[in-house]
Amino acid sequence: MSSEPVIAFNSVWKKYSRHQVLNNSLRDELVSVITGKKCRAELANGEFWALKDISLTVGNGECIGLYGPNGSGKSTILKLISNVTYPTKGDITVHGRVAPLIELGAGMHPDLTGIENIYMNGAILGLTIREINHKQQEIIEFSGLEEFINAPVKKYSSGMYLRLAFSIAVHSPADIFLFDEVLAVGDEEFQSKCINKIESLRALYKTIVVVSHDIDSLENIADKVFYITRST
Repeated sequence: MSSEPVIAFNSVWKKYSRHQVLNNSLRDELVSVITGKKCRAELANGEFWALKDISLTVGNGECIGLYGPNGSGKSTILKLISNVTYPTKGDITVHGRVAPLIELGAGMHPDLTGIENIYMNGAILGLTIREINHKQQEIIEFSGLEEFINAPVKKYSSGMYLRLAFSIAVHSPADIFLFDEVLAVGDEEFQSKCINKIESLRALYKTIVVVSHDIDSLENIADKVFYITRST
């Protein structure tokens, strides 16, 4: 396993607005790109810091855990890594293709069947149609959803959503895998399969970031665990 960092956060801050769909931090980012002016460091009315001054590095092939109370910014860190959102201040570098499983059902179209979502999500994660054809049965078998794979996913339970989304993600050609609370959703058998699959990805020197409230599981599978405190 190389110590070369593939993820690096350098004094990263992220703020959100409680009131606006297009929050001020994004507006500030656009202004800074167009005018060269820096984003405001102070908070406007209704804004709050989701992250304050976070610095961390993740080496190639490393598995790290993020642990902390609700609202501490763990999922925000995953969204920043996957470019779902951008920092208000600070710098982030990410080297490699990212497979994010950071929001239950994200990327799933409720009116499409499970098999149709395999093709759609697989393509989003970088699989070719030929690769999806080749891996389709393996994805279905891992999810354990053979009986429901031709049903619209809007009829799936939250556990079924997770099983399908996780199975698609871990069969993608990504270099970096982001998992948010996959150890907490689903039955014990599937949780065990998730942990075993994460271990197999580690054996392939994939880089993994796992968010969980289960500190015992994190300590068992991660090289190190970061405790993230709530911003004040």
